Amino acid sequence: MLGEYRVTGRGAAEISASIERAVGAGELEPGQPLPPMRELAQQLGVNPNTVAAAYRTLRERGVIETSGRRGSRVRATPATTGREFIRVEVPEGARDVSDGNPDPALLPALGPAFAAAAEQGDREPVLYGDAAVEPELLRIARAELDADGVPDGPVAVTSGSLDAMERVLATHLRAGDAVAVEDPGWGSLLDLVPALGLRAVAVGVDDEGPLPDDVRRVLAAGARALVVTDRAQNPTGAAVSAARARALRAVLSEYPRTLLIEDDHGHRIVDLPLHPLAGTTHHWAFVRSAAKAYGPDLRLAVLTGDAVTLDRVRGRQRLGPGWVSRITQRAVARLWAGGSVDPRAVAAAYGRRREALLGALAERGVAAYGRSGMNVWVPVPDETGAVARLLHAGWAVAPGARFRLTAPPGVRITVSTLTDGDIGPLADVVAEAVRARTGRLRSHA
Repeated sequence: MLGEYRVTGRGAAEISASIERAVGAGELEPGQPLPPMRELAQQLGVNPNTVAAAYRTLRERGVIETSGRRGSRVRATPATTGREFIRVEVPEGARDVSDGNPDPALLPALGPAFAAAAEQGDREPVLYGDAAVEPELLRIARAELDADGVPDGPVAVTSGSLDAMERVLATHLRAGDAVAVEDPGWGSLLDLVPALGLRAVAVGVDDEGPLPDDVRRVLAAGARALVVTDRAQNPTGAAVSAARARALRAVLSEYPRTLLIEDDHGHRIVDLPLHPLAGTTHHWAFVRSAAKAYGPDLRLAVLTGDAVTLDRVRGRQRLGPGWVSRITQRAVARLWAGGSVDPRAVAAAYGRRREALLGALAERGVAAYGRSGMNVWVPVPDETGAVARLLHAGWAVAPGARFRLTAPPGVRITVSTLTDGDIGPLADVVAEAVRARTGRLRSHA
């Protein structure tokens, strides 16, 4: 059952560590079954309760899963196999359109804002016991949330969107709980869920966001939480439309105990209106990051939600980092208030590049998706082959495996730095990569 690998250990911690090391090293593969507890206990000469405790630890860490009579097996996407490592090495001379980064030319200068924030810090130093959220940042963030129809609620500041999501999930869920996630979806979230000992269950996505029938199915099956990307979904570019928002709210109203987490990934880089779902369920959270519009290194996100959720998040935050640097918060507040970024101009720049690539691919008979944001998702019949052929032609794209649970293969192309002269050659090699496997190109229909 385990091939040539031999589990070792006498205690539960040693046995679980032995199995986890093997999963991380690839000696035990995703989906591989583990021996029944009594059988492994007999092999190791230990009490079956010891093996049961080891398996329980591995389930809580998201390394294995147990399914009734089918027994235990290595998770299809175990927490020890980070999706960030599913990437291509970009050789010298190749164009990297795989990284998901914003265009540096569209990011604002940070020096003046941080200099002013540091000077304010010299005059008004932040000390232990002071407020965790900068008042001016709170004012700006709350005004924008109000304008976009996000329900009123307390506000916290976290070290990015993923930090916010981790804290919210940990406040409400227990090991083994199911979390509904978009598929394809954000690879970091797909790693985080099992790392917290939770189970990720797939919800399909189209241009308008999560599919309502899929959401209803997984919630009816017992999923405790749902994570939705409102705009510029990574990797497909989906954006929740008004009609889709109404349909999703109707589903969520049937399951009001669902923990809803919304990520407005396209904040200040897209021109599509926001259609929030927040407030439909008892417990909800809504997060906006500064990363895409102002720079990934800022590591700052604004989080709001219902009073219970935010109270728990802020309580746990106080026991950990305490707060996100008020100097950084003051700098971001100045950037937001000072017009350092023109959201319409940024959205238009990314939109021109995205639409140009989508149009060129359509002319070549290649179906691709990217309603908003800075990424285009291209379904391919042979993901490994497509990535290899594109790399050979001088283009590094992101393998779809970084973003998928059960969704069909695909590749993600980041359009942030594409020029007019790049569009045709890139579309040509993408079409060739699709044709190489299928022998023909399929229409969008």
